Amino acid sequence: MTHHPLSPLITLTTDFGPRDPYVAAMKGVLHRECPGVHLEDLSHEIGPGNLLECALFIAGAAPWFPEGTVHLVVVDPGVGSTRAPIIARAGGQYFVCPDNGVLSLFLAEQLDFSARTITDSEFMLPEVSATFHGRDVFAVSAARLAAGFPMEEAGPPTEELVQLNLPQPAIEEDGRVQGVVIHVDHFGNCITNIRPVHLREDTSYRVQFGGRALGGIHGHYAAARPDEALALFGGTGYLEIAVRDGNANKTFGLDPGEPVTLYLP
Repeated sequence: MTHHPLSPLITLTTDFGPRDPYVAAMKGVLHRECPGVHLEDLSHEIGPGNLLECALFIAGAAPWFPEGTVHLVVVDPGVGSTRAPIIARAGGQYFVCPDNGVLSLFLAEQLDFSARTITDSEFMLPEVSATFHGRDVFAVSAARLAAGFPMEEAGPPTEELVQLNLPQPAIEEDGRVQGVVIHVDHFGNCITNIRPVHLREDTSYRVQFGGRALGGIHGHYAAARPDEALALFGGTGYLEIAVRDGNANKTFGLDPGEPVTLYLP
């Protein structure tokens, strides 16, 4: 069968870090199996085994890539277990990853998707390590897609993918929204699970956390004075607590799991 190249672009997102040979080994397989492929490192600094952080990252980054991009995502604490390796297609893009919830937030914004469990030997190396599917299964599968192999050749369809058990905000009758911090970004901004859809049209909410209260939700970081705390909906679309020119996580000790409440005065 003649295969027509799908896309010259494969992105890589892992929790492997930069110092060990794991990412380099995956790149070697990708170049060997699909000569001329273009590789784009998205991040190798996802917290070790942190599926929620990976899901947030993919949801924030993948929508901005061109149609046909192949996203190779390897945050895989269950490698070697019964969790399935999959190829998924959604939003015009392809994802090669473990079926462990890393696509939960991205797929929540998509109207439809299709997925295949990777079982065909053409989509993996002849010998598969029980601890390095990133190299032996996922990299090969991503290379096959980029080289033009239809994802349907990878294996049987799967109708339901594993979903992360994400905390959902509680919305009270008086408009109060009870949320939690779910992620701390590089700047120390404390990102919650609260989105604009959870709020009423009234924008005079106050934001309460750790015995503190902030007035109003701002439109941008510069709306606050230097070193002043503020709440705003950031680039991820989630409400975050920030300190202008500072670090909210260090200032307030707001770690993932800490409660954040919005209420109307």
